[in-house]
Amino acid sequence: MAYWNQRRRMLMQWFWLVALVLFIIFEAATSALVSLWFIGGSLAALLAAIFGAPIWAQVILFLAVSVALLFALRPLMKKFVTPRKIVTNARGNIGKNAIVTETIDDLHGKGAVKISGVLWSARSADGSTIEEGTIVRVTELEGAKVCVEKKEVTL
Repeated sequence: MAYWNQRRRMLMQWFWLVALVLFIIFEAATSALVSLWFIGGSLAALLAAIFGAPIWAQVILFLAVSVALLFALRPLMKKFVTPRKIVTNARGNIGKNAIVTETIDDLHGKGAVKISGVLWSARSADGSTIEEGTIVRVTELEGAKVCVEKKEVTL
């Protein structure tokens, strides 16, 4: 009987060790923080198996530690992993003033503006025609085109 208990204990130790290694490999391969919580849970269950805890206690410990780590670390990890928005040169033009160099006509797909000395294809944000020489404000960027609206003239 003692022999079989020893074998069962050793088998569970191997089980949790293999689970731990697989979760580490999976996390390293994906780097999406999907199995990080299970690494902690399987480590806790492995330690419980080494110290002779029954199988049901190992499973409960695995689940409890995994869930606790999920709720404790997920918000923190999400904060560090979420990529920051990088403002590119093109995105930096949003909000800038521009001058219409070619009449903007969305119906015919024509129009251009000059922003800080650089010529851009343009379209009207509200679909209206904007005449050449008008001062406009860039509202958004759609691929290689800027969307513009007429700038209100204040005296």
